[in-house]
Amino acid sequence: MIKILVNEHSKSIPANMTVRKLRDQEKPDADVIVVNGYPCIEDYILKEGDQVVLIRKGEIPQMAELEALMVARHSPGVHERVKRATVGIAGLGGLGSAVSIALARMGIGTLILVDFDVVEPSNLNRQQYSIDQIGMPKTQALSIILASINPFIKIVIHKIELNRKNIPKVFHTANVIVECFDRAEEKVMILESAAESLPKAYVVGASGLAGYGDSNSIKTWRLGNRVFIVGDMIKAAGPGLGLMAPRVGIAAHHQANLVVSLLVDPDGAISKIPDMIE
Repeated sequence: MIKILVNEHSKSIPANMTVRKLRDQEKPDADVIVVNGYPCIEDYILKEGDQVVLIRKGEIPQMAELEALMVARHSPGVHERVKRATVGIAGLGGLGSAVSIALARMGIGTLILVDFDVVEPSNLNRQQYSIDQIGMPKTQALSIILASINPFIKIVIHKIELNRKNIPKVFHTANVIVECFDRAEEKVMILESAAESLPKAYVVGASGLAGYGDSNSIKTWRLGNRVFIVGDMIKAAGPGLGLMAPRVGIAAHHQANLVVSLLVDPDGAISKIPDMIE
């Protein structure tokens, strides 16, 4: 006998059992079979430790099973690591709202959401809010969105304006802090404050995202072993050059991807990022 996981439940099965035979025994109406994060098209002989998820399309699962189905496509071991992590999001605009949603879908254990502002109509060209949320605090609006995507993450909100004094208290539990401010002086402030008062946290910032155009000009750079910047470092927003959803979204997902990489394999992630100072 060997042991495997079926929809996150441990099960002993005979050696040499195939995944389709398992499906026929456990959930014969399942339309989708995912083995170790990948859809199984051909039959497969199961091995010790395999993770199998059986899904019937259109079925609304019980809460006890929902989380397992949501993370079925993760690489094995990723969910367990990110679920233990805490990530702080400083600013919930175009970057912060998109980063938060990406991380919620990844199953980050705790998200600390910080913003003092409310949703306004001019936000809707690039931020992840809806018309019915206009006038609502961004912390509240985004919390509602995230809870509808992934009810298993913990959301901590702070409707405040960040400064050098409160940053250490707000983010003291964060493994990674994501800087998503608009103004250059705010970006410098949080990067410096986090480096001084939260030396164990990684900081992932962004700069140079305005307009539209070359997607490949947006890159990730390293300012040290714990500070990183995403952007093209050229296109700052200003008169005649506004912020648009596509480039902001590209940068936000660069940030989210780096966050997960730092949580799962920090040494590997850091070694692949070029040093901006060189």
